[in-house]
Amino acid sequence: MASIFSRIIAGDAPASFVHRDELAVAFLDIMPLTAGHTLVVPAVECSSLTDLPPETLAHLTALAQRIGEALRAADSTITGLNWLLCDGKDAGQEVFYVHLHVIPRRPGDGLRLGGKPSKAERAELDEWASKLVALLNS
Repeated sequence: MASIFSRIIAGDAPASFVHRDELAVAFLDIMPLTAGHTLVVPAVECSSLTDLPPETLAHLTALAQRIGEALRAADSTITGLNWLLCDGKDAGQEVFYVHLHVIPRRPGDGLRLGGKPSKAERAELDEWASKLVALLNS
């Protein structure tokens, strides 16, 4: 069965679109965290960032930036934006179709992002950096 986003793009499920082009679509989230919460998705189904062509990801982020600007222009109470992209089950992805949330923020909106950072040891950071440098340069 096609994902909800595939059905929305095909016109088989309702959505309030704010943008559509050959690489991406954007529409309002039916379960918004705040008013104006918008989803930016590739026009072609892709379940993970690792499968998404880099030029499509660049297009999605440029579109999300434009949507953020439009949200701020539409509502002067918006003082910030959160972007959220969950990639994989353990990252909290629920719809396995790449999608970038653009979430407008307002003073006192009550939205809180979870998690508590912990202080990393320099040796652990250096080890991760070494691994990543080697993989990025291979």
